[in-house]
Amino acid sequence: MKHRFSLISTLVALLLMLVIGVQAQGVTIKYVLWDTNQLPPYQECATNFMEANPGITVEIEQLGWGDYWTAISTGFVSGEAPDVFTNHLAKYPEFVALEQLVDIQPLVERDGVATDIYYPGLAELWTREGARYGLPKDWDTVAVIYNKTLLDAAGIDPAALNEMTWNFDDGGTFQEIIAQLTIDANGNNGLSADFDKANVTQFGFAGAGMGNAYGQTEWSWLSNTTGWKHNDGVWGSEYYYDDERFINTIQWLADLWLEHGFAEPLEAQTSLGRTALFQAGNVGLTVDGSWMIGTYLASDFEVGFARLPMGPEGRQSMFNGLADSIWVGSEHQEESWAWVKYLASLDCQSIVGTSGVVFPAIPEAAAMSLQVRADAGVDVGAFVAQADEEGGTFLFPITDYGSEITTIMTEAMDSIGLGEAKAADILPAANEEINDLF
Repeated sequence: MKHRFSLISTLVALLLMLVIGVQAQGVTIKYVLWDTNQLPPYQECATNFMEANPGITVEIEQLGWGDYWTAISTGFVSGEAPDVFTNHLAKYPEFVALEQLVDIQPLVERDGVATDIYYPGLAELWTREGARYGLPKDWDTVAVIYNKTLLDAAGIDPAALNEMTWNFDDGGTFQEIIAQLTIDANGNNGLSADFDKANVTQFGFAGAGMGNAYGQTEWSWLSNTTGWKHNDGVWGSEYYYDDERFINTIQWLADLWLEHGFAEPLEAQTSLGRTALFQAGNVGLTVDGSWMIGTYLASDFEVGFARLPMGPEGRQSMFNGLADSIWVGSEHQEESWAWVKYLASLDCQSIVGTSGVVFPAIPEAAAMSLQVRADAGVDVGAFVAQADEEGGTFLFPITDYGSEITTIMTEAMDSIGLGEAKAADILPAANEEINDLF
């Protein structure tokens, strides 16, 4: 009996040691994001989180945009997806349809997490039929980025950019300024009768290609100033790419390089990229998102940020926002939820805000980002003014069939940008194909 008791005591002790060992080892959750500029502040968030939660280790991985979504999709299939990942509004409806995301609404209600602390509309973008698939982490708008050296050489006051107007008939003063900033090999600008569009050495504008179905930085800041909208609302089932206002806008954009020679050709935009073209120093203006502020400020010349041109119905920018989602296959969902809660909190978003990399979803933290740039002598108020302006933004057009819609529109838009088809000839058919999906 004594030996039996000794054996049992030994087994109990070993079991306790095993349990203690597991507790000491804790839980490791994997978190991935795609923006290398955001890695440092989120690593700091992870450090603070782990200090407050010693039983949880957060491993962060950063992948480039294309590799990122491939890794997420293949991870779903292989069972090796990250526990938590940065999600995008263009992607998450498909993930919901595939039942790959945790509905966190019950957890939000259980823990009393406030969802009204973010910029209006951001939290609702991540809900459908009572379910919630993420908490907001940041927001973005777009604005005009300019090369101050080239503006000075052309005699253009940067303040004049904030007064630019646009329409799809003659391009307004926006097109005039683009033309003035375009120079041929003989020194003639685009306003001169002697301008040689076949021999341009400096372009007034660089785009980012024709974009896909959404055109956040490519064209929506033009098309949506006409009163046009992508579809019949969030989770809608009817698109309007056959609308004349959209057709005329897209043709105007393509004609900047196809007809006028004022912008980098589509081939250069897609092969080299808008940022590289602009930073080469021979492009006057471009339009990009607030998440790219730091990249443009790293240019070898002085860069400034101006308001979008005023269209027929005012200024418009897509109001997009990212969120963090939990993979339904995670073996550590409770720990993952704790991390997601922290990412969406003022504590973490203040760290992100003081980095100045992006504008966090919580207004107080976004104000920190604005102040950081102002302290450095950089005025990025154009992005914030757009977000704060009444009616100055519209929501990302979330619907089902995002991948299919993107494929259809990318093919059609590239054909227009390459001069292979006119917008009026190809977009109505593309729109019909898209609406047939529903």
